[in-house]
This record gives sequence, structure tokens and C-alpha cells, in this order.
Amino acid sequence: MDCVRAEDVISFRLGYEEHVPVQARDWNEELQTTRELPRKNVTDRLMRDRAVFKANSDFVSTATRGAMAVVDGNVMPINPSEEPRQQMFIWNNIFFSLGFDVRDQYRDLGGEAAAHAAPVLDLNGVRAYWAVDQEGLYLIGTVVIDYRGYRVTAQTIVPGILDRDQAQSVVYGSTDFGKTVMSDDRYLELLDKPSKKLRVQRHLVLNKDDTAVELCSSVEHKGIVGNDGRHYILDLLFTFPPDLNFLPVEGEDLNPVCQQLGFPRLHPHRLVCLRQELIDAFVEHRYQIFMETVSQITEHDREIKDVSKSALKGVQSTTPQLPSTTVTLPGQDAEHLSLKTVPVNNTQHIFSSLRNTFDINFNPNVFCAGVRFPKESAEDIQKQKQQLKDAAIFLISNQIPAFMKSCLDHTSMPMDGVTLTEALHQQGINIRYMGAMLEYIEKIPQKERLDHVYRIALCELITRCAKHLFKTYLLAVEPSALSASISHFLNCFLSSFADAGVIQQNDKLASRRRSRRRRSRACVGGTMTVWSNLTPSDLWVAIKTEAHEYYHYSLPCGSVEEAVDKCRLQRITLLREIAIKTGIQVLLREYHFDSEHKTVFTEEDILNIFPVVKHISPRANDALYLLRCGQSEVQQGCLKEGCELISQALGLFTNVYGALHQDVSVCLRLLGRLHYILGDYAEALSHQQRAVLISERVLGIEHPNTIQEYKHLGLYCFVGGQPVTALRLLYRARYLMLLVCGEDHPEMVLLDSKIGLVLHSMMACDLALKFLENALALTSKYQGPSSLKLAQSHHLLAKVHESKGDFRAALRHEKERYGIYRKQVGEAHEKTQESSEYLKHLTHQAVILQKTMNWIYKTGSDTNISPLNLNSPSRVWIVEQLNLVTGIVLIPLSNSDLEKLRTDTQNMSSHTKYC
Repeated sequence: MDCVRAEDVISFRLGYEEHVPVQARDWNEELQTTRELPRKNVTDRLMRDRAVFKANSDFVSTATRGAMAVVDGNVMPINPSEEPRQQMFIWNNIFFSLGFDVRDQYRDLGGEAAAHAAPVLDLNGVRAYWAVDQEGLYLIGTVVIDYRGYRVTAQTIVPGILDRDQAQSVVYGSTDFGKTVMSDDRYLELLDKPSKKLRVQRHLVLNKDDTAVELCSSVEHKGIVGNDGRHYILDLLFTFPPDLNFLPVEGEDLNPVCQQLGFPRLHPHRLVCLRQELIDAFVEHRYQIFMETVSQITEHDREIKDVSKSALKGVQSTTPQLPSTTVTLPGQDAEHLSLKTVPVNNTQHIFSSLRNTFDINFNPNVFCAGVRFPKESAEDIQKQKQQLKDAAIFLISNQIPAFMKSCLDHTSMPMDGVTLTEALHQQGINIRYMGAMLEYIEKIPQKERLDHVYRIALCELITRCAKHLFKTYLLAVEPSALSASISHFLNCFLSSFADAGVIQQNDKLASRRRSRRRRSRACVGGTMTVWSNLTPSDLWVAIKTEAHEYYHYSLPCGSVEEAVDKCRLQRITLLREIAIKTGIQVLLREYHFDSEHKTVFTEEDILNIFPVVKHISPRANDALYLLRCGQSEVQQGCLKEGCELISQALGLFTNVYGALHQDVSVCLRLLGRLHYILGDYAEALSHQQRAVLISERVLGIEHPNTIQEYKHLGLYCFVGGQPVTALRLLYRARYLMLLVCGEDHPEMVLLDSKIGLVLHSMMACDLALKFLENALALTSKYQGPSSLKLAQSHHLLAKVHESKGDFRAALRHEKERYGIYRKQVGEAHEKTQESSEYLKHLTHQAVILQKTMNWIYKTGSDTNISPLNLNSPSRVWIVEQLNLVTGIVLIPLSNSDLEKLRTDTQNMSSHTKYC
């Protein structure tokens, strides 16, 4: 027992030396001081970005360790007499709170569901104001950590906030949900710029004594002046306007299109907000409509003037002046849109003052319960309500179809849940629209071409529902049984074993042997054996219920077997997605999911559970500007100039972040591609190798971006004279793609085409045919039967068949290619002519082969027969086809130009490194 006690004491103290007061860091002071650094020139901004990044990274790391210590029970609460859900903690000058609805604060907004969503919404608000970077306005450091079923919010402490009541501290905003509202001139001044950037309307609300109070934000935003004299803004969860598609409001009807699709839909909580990307897209869309309307008005005015001039020429007598015609702009309900009715004869001043005239802002308090507005604002409030309804229909009728179109055009090719989420967020589409998106795919004629998006979205929806249930499930698990409970949950989720819901006896014994007295948080919401009663059928019924309640979608599968057989999902993909979302680390081994005699996972397979951390990611703004300028130069064809700008951006990124960062990897990949296009293959290979190493370390070896890096590196290795290495890299990328999304994906076309070409260069024709035939089938499915890419696939197969001597098959594929080119680009096009010539060549070779075979059959002798010309393809042709498949056009430079470019790039990098 003594050794056990000693081990407990050591493990409890290990890693928590930060409790020593001398070593404690004032995180709030560090974060605010770094943001106060000067930013007048590039050198100042570079030092500031580096200091901000370093301080924020240290804070996130410490907050994560602190949150784990809180959940593990290694930190004493500051209110120990309260129940566990209501306890708060201070560790290492960081304030920690749990994501539960304490004191019924979110009772009217959704209870526990709202309390769980609020920290992430608050973090999104902090991120938005952080990006504006208003001088004089301060934000508290915020990190949201999901660990062992708990959502922990870690925040820096505003000086003096713990010494006084919150109601006494707030000088701006409201502490009682809009009943008592305060304003401050200094805060109005500080919030003026952020409100314009974030499209927040400056408006009036009524206080409890019916006096009008001016605000530049939601009433829930709280302005507090700390003891350090800084002006802080807190509680930013209502930064963005509400999403009326998931917020039913009595007496308010949505657009008929939304109503036909079942909107508004009831969500588990009422904290539903539009994304900033959607607001930007909505404003840009309205601006385009506005410009088109003004252009039509101007054109109409010009035509009237022309008619008037011609009439004056024909008739010398005076004619009466044309009346001023009024044109109404369709659907423009912006607050400051003074050009809603534009006189045609008075449009000459429009374009000069257009930017100042056209202004769309949103009032975040419009549908907030308890917030009242002055009577004189009634008309404006109605306009704001209509504007929110317009934004809701815009998301449904514009953004979701636009996302689908990008997937059909393959400008957006998500490969897993992470990349799908990023693509949706770029269009301003929230994840809660996943059900509506799946229903949209099921109804459109191009459903088969969006099959990969449907499967990825369905997998994402299932694993997110499972994550929601897993969070509640873990709250009832004692720490000593974590491994057994997690393996049991995974067995119920993924195993085909009929008794997967029965805990195996050896797992019980192993868990009991490893159980020991540990300091940890008490289990919330259940006894220590509740988790063992879960069965696969119960879990999948709960998943279907969660999908219907949260995403309003009826799952087509009620078990993992149906998900695999009916919906063509992969269990390994489901395992990867649920592990990423929950932080589960499993043993690296071969898992036999189809086994019907034993469970897939045992307690020994669960190695650890890691926190899932959401935080702000500071960016190097000057480097980002240079990177965008470099990409713009490249798009305009100025490759050398673009290469120099991207090299400068790489130096700045490295100076701010260090070597390991995703932005550094992006720069290296772009530089590698540019050097490859310019013919400097050695430099391209060097940059791409570094990009691969960074992507592996930062994102993980199976991340879709890392897979793309492997593909580029494989191409550069082949061109650099390393075909075996190139083939191994391409095989690795293909294996990882099979794990991430399966074989049925349009990205697999590029990969299989590359592998087939490399194998063809090695004259491994039979194996090359397998990959190229799979590429052909996928191209036909995702590009259509008349695509030029399908013609290219047919041509690659024809060349391999020619190398084998199978001229009949080669002719069949080349005829398909010729038919597509003739239909798409006409007989006179060079590609059609090239295919026609190649058909003649194949026909000639086939005739020679047939004559040879007839001679052998006739004479029984093969002497005096000239051999067929079955040479292997030239390396130049293989490289040309690889570039064509990848979408690269080479622009070779002379050796002197390459050397000069290399020297200039190195000089730029060294200069920016020591700035």
C-alpha cells in the first residue's frame, strides 16, 4: 500500500509546478501587452506578430493542461460548496468554467444544449473582433476544451473583475438580458470600426426606464474597464445575427421557398447565428444586384438621350422636357439604401458615391427576447427583420446550390469531414444544414456525380451524432473504467458481433485490476455501471433520433451493417472520424470489423483520450498579404515575380511561426510547383520534401492535405529520375485515401492515372491497366460520358494496350477518344486530328500483326518475320501526360535564368529571416 500511496502522490504533483507563485504568469497582461506593441512599419509588425503568436501558443498550451487537470480533479474549485456542475476554478492565473447550465441562465435558450454551444459562439465572436484588431479595445484570451465529455472554457482574468460584482463592473451592455442597458461614449467610439467591419448596425434600444440607449453591438456584449485601465469587451456569443431558418418566431413567416423545404426548423437551442462568411457573401450578392440595376438605369438614360438628340435634329421646334422616370430596385431593403428609388435623369453622380450609399448592416438584437426598441425605430426594425429573412433564403437558394455546383465542377473536392466542414464554412453554410444538404443531393438529377459528397456528408452526420451521445455517455464513466467504457462504445458503434453490447469478462477483470483510488471529478449524471448497459441497437436508435432532432434528417441506416452495405460507408472511415472528433487514441493494428465471433475492440486497444481544443490562431498579416500578392502575380502569368513574393512570404512566416506551421507548408508547396513549372526540378523536389515533412508533423500523415503533398512529391521524384520512390509515394497516398474516403472518389482518378503512367513507364502493363481502368470508370461517373478528361483516360489506356500488342483494345479506346473530341471540339481541332492520326497508326500496326498471324497459321513457320514495334513509351511522353493529368503547363527557363532566380530567392529568404 505504501508504494501505491507514493505513486499517487507523485502522479498528483507531476507537471503542476506552476502552482508556485513565483513561476505563475499573468496571461492577461502578456496577451494584452503583445497586442499593444507598435505596428507602424513592417519590422514592428513582424515583431508584434511573433510576440502575439508566442504568447497565444503558450496560453493555449497551458489552458489545455489546466482544463485536463480540472476534469481529472487535480484543481480545487473556488466554490467547493457548490455542486460539481456549478464549480469554477482558477489555475495558473486562468479562469475555468464548465459548459453546464448553472442557475438556469440558458433556460429560455435551450438549457444544457445552449450552455454547451455558448462557449464556441463566444470564441467565434472573440475571433471576429480579434481579426479586426481595433486599437484600444481589448479581448480576453479564450480557449474551449472538450475532454472526457466535459466542455471547459479557459479565459484570462480581467484585473479586478473578481473583486467586485459583475453588475457594478459593466459600463456597456446588459447583465439582465436587455432589461437594463448601459452605454458609454468611449465604447461607442472603440466599437465603431469593428461594427462596420462586422456589418453590425448602430441602433437604439430602450432601457427599463424607457430611455433610448445607443449601441454598436448586441446587448449581451459587456464592456468592463479593468483595474489596469483597459477597456475590455466580453460575452461575444451574439456577435452575428440570428439564423431564422432554425429560429421559429411567433408571428414571423419566412419566404415561401423556405417554408416549402420545412423551414423554420426547431433546433435544440436558440443560439443559432449566421456565419460571417455568409454575411459577406450576402452583402456582395446584393451589391452585384445593385450595380446591375444601376447599369441598366444608366443604359436606359443613355438611350433616352440618344432618342432626344435625334428628335432635336429632325425637328427644329422646341420639344417638352422628358419627365423624370423613377425605377424601383428589386428587393433592396438595406437601411441606408437611399437609392431604392432612383430618378433616371439623376444617375450621373451614382458611381462616384456608390460605396458610401450602398450599406447593409444587421441589427443583432432584432429577435432577442426582452430587448425593446423606440417607436421611431419601428420602420427600421421591420426592414431589419426582412433583411434577416432575405439572408435566410439566400443561404438556402444561393449558397447550398453554389456549393453543390463547385462540387460538380470539382473546384471543391472534400475528402473527409474536416475538409467538408471547411468547404461549407467558406460558403457560409452552418453544419446544422447537413440534413438539408443531404436532402438536396437526393433530389437533384446529378445525384450520382455527387455520390462522394453524399457519402462524406452522411459519414460526418453519423459521427457527429455519435459524438453528441459519446459526450453524455462519458459523464457517467468513472476514470478507472475509461478504457473499458470507450472500447465498449466503439464496439456498439462499429462491431458486427451479435453480443457487442455485452462486456467481456476479461475486460471487467482487467479494468478491476487497474482500478485504484484516484483524485478525479465525480461522475455527472449516472452511476458507475450505466455505461455497461449500452447495446448496439440502443446506440443506433439514439443516433437516428439525434439525426432527426438535430439535423432534421432521417438516416437511411439503422445499424453499422446497413451503413456499410446500403450506404457504402467504411467502418475504418467511421472509426477515424469519431476518433478525431472525440480525441480517442487507439492502438495501431489491423482491426477485423466483420468478425461475428468476438468484439473488435478490447480495453488494451484504447491507449488514451486527448482534449479537442478550439482556439484563436493568430496570423502573420504582412506575410499573408505577400502570399496573396504572389498568387495574384502567378495567376496573371508573372511567374518570376510571384515566386519572389512567395519567397518573401515564406521568410516572414518562418520568422513569426518557426518552421512548423501550415502557412509555411503552403508557401513551400507553391514554390515547389513554381520551380517545377519553370523547369528547376531539383529545387522543386527540395521545397516539396520540406512541405511534406511539415504537413506530416502539423496536420498528420492521413490528413487530406498531406495526401496531396505526397502526390506532388511523387510527381517531382519521377521527373527527377526516381521512379521507384515516386511509385512508393503514390502508393502511400492511395492507401491513405482508401482509409480516409474510400476508392470511389474523383480525386482517386488523378492518383490512379499517375500510378498507371509510372507503371507504364516501367512496362508493367498489366498492373498499369488495372489502375487506368479504375480511373476510366471513375472519370465516366464523375465527369460524364462526353468529358474531355474521359477522352484522355481512353487515350492512356490505348497507349498501354498498344505497348502490350493488344491493338484491338487500343483501337476501341482510341475510337472512344476520337468520338468525344469530334463531338466536343469539331473535326478541325488539333486534338481530333491527333487522335485520327493515332487511329491510323494503330490500324496499320493491327494489319501488320494480323498478316503476321495469318502467315504463321498458313506456313507454320515464324522465320523471316519482322518483329512488331512494341517499344516502351518515351519518358518525355510520360512526363507530358503526368503534367496534363495534374494540370501543369511547363515554362522552361535557361540555366542562367534558373541560377539567377535561385540566387534572388535565397537572398529574399535570408533578408526576411533576419528582419
